[in-house]
Amino acid sequence: MRPILMKGHERPLTFLRYNRDGDLLFSCAKDHTPTVWYADNGDRLGTYRGHNGAVWSCDVSRDSARLITGSADQTAKLWDVSTGRELFSFRFDAPARSVEFAIGDALAVITTDNFMDHVPTVQVKHIAEDLDDQTDESALVITGIKGRINRAVWGPLNRTIITAGEDATIRIWDSETGKLLKESDKESGHQKTISSLSKSSDWSHFITGSLDKSAKLWDARTLTLIKTYVTERPVNAVDISPTHDTVVLGGGQDAMNVTMTDRRAGKFEAKFYHKILQEEIGGVKGHFGPINALAFNPDGRSFSSGGEDGYVRLHHFDSDYFKM
Repeated sequence: MRPILMKGHERPLTFLRYNRDGDLLFSCAKDHTPTVWYADNGDRLGTYRGHNGAVWSCDVSRDSARLITGSADQTAKLWDVSTGRELFSFRFDAPARSVEFAIGDALAVITTDNFMDHVPTVQVKHIAEDLDDQTDESALVITGIKGRINRAVWGPLNRTIITAGEDATIRIWDSETGKLLKESDKESGHQKTISSLSKSSDWSHFITGSLDKSAKLWDARTLTLIKTYVTERPVNAVDISPTHDTVVLGGGQDAMNVTMTDRRAGKFEAKFYHKILQEEIGGVKGHFGPINALAFNPDGRSFSSGGEDGYVRLHHFDSDYFKM
């Protein structure tokens, strides 16, 4: 499985997202410039210029027409995917962290960080079909979470919003009223910051990765803990294969600690676990720093990883993988 090395970012990667068809890969980094690549050969297609801070996450609409990005410059921006033109900018009083379109792309959920005197928020925005009708108003604002919210995603049928972050607690909220419906159990849940959250392709379950050196699989409706995957390093990124019973975990030490350790690339590998049996079944080495982002292609035939080293690595699976 020879990787394709994609160099286009000047700073560490933060997030990776494929479009629904799996032919485009969008990458976010601390260098202010989200980038789109061809997902089969890794060629760079273009960039989205307009942010003035690190870009923390992105999502792409179902028809691959629009991109949404969340940035430390206190904005979330809508873009035209094909032209790279900025369509609209949502302004906040704090950095925008997590962004995701709802099914149907008529709503987006955006989180803002705790910053100065501002508490962290989860906000729902209407996304207008006609940009002349687009406004900055929020349809819903959820507050009351302590610590940064690293991810907020839509639950099944857009009825709920699932949040996770610094306080190590997963919460499910009613997406219309903002009422808290469920939260993860302190005993069975994560013990440290939840860094990442990724849903299964049918949205029935999701996986979380944490600095407590584990990843956990949860039921998206009941918040029942299904499986736990234990590793020996803090987990920064997770994803679930859309076609196989595998999950992938990536991480490493905090950026602050990297320079203190040996330079061997082997520390920083994407580890694959059997989703049901919870055992490690393989790993892919290569990054010269912690892995900050992971994503499976929707066709299940390849995956990509983004590292602290500024590289995106695109891996097409060998035929052996499909016989497992």
